[in-house]
Amino acid sequence: DLLNLAALGGMFSERSGIPYRTVFMRNHYTGRSFIQPDQALREFTAQLKLATIQGVIKGKSIILVDDSLVRGTTSRKIVKMVKAAGAKEIHLRISCPPTVSPCFYGIDFPDRNKLMAANSSIDEIRKYLSADSLAYLSQSGMVKATGLGAESFCMACYDGDYPVTFDPK
Repeated sequence: DLLNLAALGGMFSERSGIPYRTVFMRNHYTGRSFIQPDQALREFTAQLKLATIQGVIKGKSIILVDDSLVRGTTSRKIVKMVKAAGAKEIHLRISCPPTVSPCFYGIDFPDRNKLMAANSSIDEIRKYLSADSLAYLSQSGMVKATGLGAESFCMACYDGDYPVTFDPK
């Protein structure tokens, strides 16, 4: 799953020297919470998606690696669940840049007002999530990790530079 690919495929564990441990049992049948049509469904999906493995978490400092943070619904639930399982500290690492612009090309986040990073600083987001720290992969770091050139990707949701001119109305 993408969460594990971000942690293992990105070699965060290997390069940091911090051991990788699975801290959640994941329900793969819930779908992506950030694309649900309303907030109540996003929260319900996030709640169904994961269950903590308390024995791995209790008394430890935990670094959670996630693939994205769009609205913050899932990340906030995850941090709350890990705290409830007894984590000493929670550090959140996001394996893409902050999503600051709407996507009009197929991923359903068309409203800039609902994008957490478009409207809040990293520290404000960290506080909202109740994490001890929060960091994102840079846009250049994300491109470098793929081994391809930046021209191979649409980066509009990260930098607002849309490759096709259009009127979003």
